[in-house]
Amino acid sequence: MTRGQRPVRKRLVLVACILGSGVALVDGTVVNVALPTIQRSLGGGLAAQQWMVNAYLLTLGSLILIGGSLGDLFGERRVFAIGVGAFGVTSALCALAPTVGVLIAARALQGVAGALLTPSALAVIIATFHEQERGRAIGSWTAWSGIATVIGPLGGGALLNVASWRWIFLINIPLVALCLALILISVPRRPPGGSRPPIDWLGAALAAFGLGGPVFAFIEQPRLGWSSPAVVGPLIAGVALLVAFVVRERRARAPMLPLELFARRNFTVGNVETLAMYSGLAILLFFLVLFLQQVAGYTPLQSGLATLPITAVMLLFSRRFGALADRHGPRLFMGAGPVVAAAGMLLLLRVDARADYAGQILPALLVFSVGLAMTVAPLTAAVLADVPEDHAGIGSAINNAIARVAGLLGTSALGAVVAAQFAAGIHQRLPASSLDAPGRQAVTTATRLSLGRPAVSNLPSGERRRIDAAAVSASVHTFRVGMGVAASLVGLAGLMAAAGIRNPRRRVRAELCEGGALVGASPDAAGCPEPAQPAVAVGRA
Repeated sequence: MTRGQRPVRKRLVLVACILGSGVALVDGTVVNVALPTIQRSLGGGLAAQQWMVNAYLLTLGSLILIGGSLGDLFGERRVFAIGVGAFGVTSALCALAPTVGVLIAARALQGVAGALLTPSALAVIIATFHEQERGRAIGSWTAWSGIATVIGPLGGGALLNVASWRWIFLINIPLVALCLALILISVPRRPPGGSRPPIDWLGAALAAFGLGGPVFAFIEQPRLGWSSPAVVGPLIAGVALLVAFVVRERRARAPMLPLELFARRNFTVGNVETLAMYSGLAILLFFLVLFLQQVAGYTPLQSGLATLPITAVMLLFSRRFGALADRHGPRLFMGAGPVVAAAGMLLLLRVDARADYAGQILPALLVFSVGLAMTVAPLTAAVLADVPEDHAGIGSAINNAIARVAGLLGTSALGAVVAAQFAAGIHQRLPASSLDAPGRQAVTTATRLSLGRPAVSNLPSGERRRIDAAAVSASVHTFRVGMGVAASLVGLAGLMAAAGIRNPRRRVRAELCEGGALVGASPDAAGCPEPAQPAVAVGRA
């Protein structure tokens, strides 16, 4: 794949990559806003809601490394196109699902398709753009990727306002068709890699089942309890399989996860920051939308619109912060951005059952959004700048895998905490002895929601008010606990980056132009002749 392409063709390549990975990222969050609606249509409690989200993230996160390896071996264009096409097919399966079980299975298959297309999209960008252009291209890609992550609830809410929840999946099909057309038109073919080491299918299986065990345990624990063998067994087995996965990758001739990449400082620190940052982001989006609908009484459209400031701020500022990080180094932005985002999350601790948008939600999301915009482009660029170019596919796959695994573990682990907090809060506020049998049954049903108001219309008015007030109070407390945990994770991410990231060394070239000396500009961009003296390498702390 050549980088000497015309600007128009490069823009089409960038649009194709943004559209393809954007559709996959939207589907990671679009389901959040539809969960109460799907629950009413197909049934299921909190565990089913979590599986609708996590089945997708589980296969995406555990197989995305294989997707990156396939792109390096067989060409990013081919794997990208296959992944995009498969995503369209599996989206149709989700839309046609007759039961919760079928929908969860289709979501898992959708994640497999996402694992093919996501790392290939970024690898196509890296192979298409010159190093001097790459920072802005990646900034645009990450900006739109971040927007896609948070636009899901908005788009889903708008669709649910006028159509069935099934349209949140059907809408993918025309977008997939457009993306495939752009790939065929604009992305050049690249010969497959010369040597083709075997694909590490065993490593992929160990990763998938290793992640699946703890996720299953966290999701099912509120229903079964920590003493259940069905919870303890998968948890222990999953941890053991993850250890076996690391051992396997150390010894494999062609590992799915090249552990030697983690010897690179920025790559390692950046991925640790990704894990903490994206855990907090997933927790925020998942539980905020549920709280707004199930406690504060927002409609799906209103809860989707509530996240619009995140989209707007990302669109306005992510590319700019990517360019600033190119100029000044990523450490400042990777350190300060998460701290600002965490401050925004802490503002959500003021939210009460009314969830007043102007006074409580909007200021918090604006502060959070600025911090997120400061972080995403510099973070992605810093991680990939530390990867050899011939490992671009697997490098981007590792970072994407960690981001998806972060969301997977964040929502499932915190889901167990939230469920326990909510159940304890209701029982503390409503001793079982103070209720009659229908009231106790209503409370038991409410605890399965984790956040929300129970159905109490058939109860006497006094008992109805008591149960509703207790559920609302417990929901508010539980939501605040969740936001506090999320803020702690995100703030910790910033502190780790500030301590661990090193700005890369850059080449500073003095160029004599008519108006004076320009430092650090490329001759082509500045229109200046090459300087007579050699470039000097200058280290930046």
